[in-house]
Amino acid sequence: QVQLVESGVGLLQPGGSVRLSCQASGRALINYALGWFRQAPGKDREFVAVVDGSGKNTVVADSVKGLFTVSRHTTKNTVYLQMNTLKPEDTDVYCCEARHRDSSNNEYKFWGQGNQVTVSS
Repeated sequence: QVQLVESGVGLLQPGGSVRLSCQASGRALINYALGWFRQAPGKDREFVAVVDGSGKNTVVADSVKGLFTVSRHTTKNTVYLQMNTLKPEDTDVYCCEARHRDSSNNEYKFWGQGNQVTVSS
């Protein structure tokens, strides 16, 4: 079982920046990739970014590449999403995910509660 608690939200101005944090707790967290998704009401969940257990390998969605950066502090078991040059279309609920696939190909996924990010002037 993995617990995820996100922080770093609010009302932001277009062009602004924010860093979201997600604190993970549980066993063997190094085996879990930590990532971010976002979802607007009535829309499918959209992948944003992910970082592996080592913190060295990241993948960022093309839609936010060059604007958003994902990083991981392995000692603190925390994943961050740095969001720059925010646009109103970045307004969404941002959720943290922990994911692990074991040697038997069983996949384990856990989600944070999700936090609202609103970009508006």
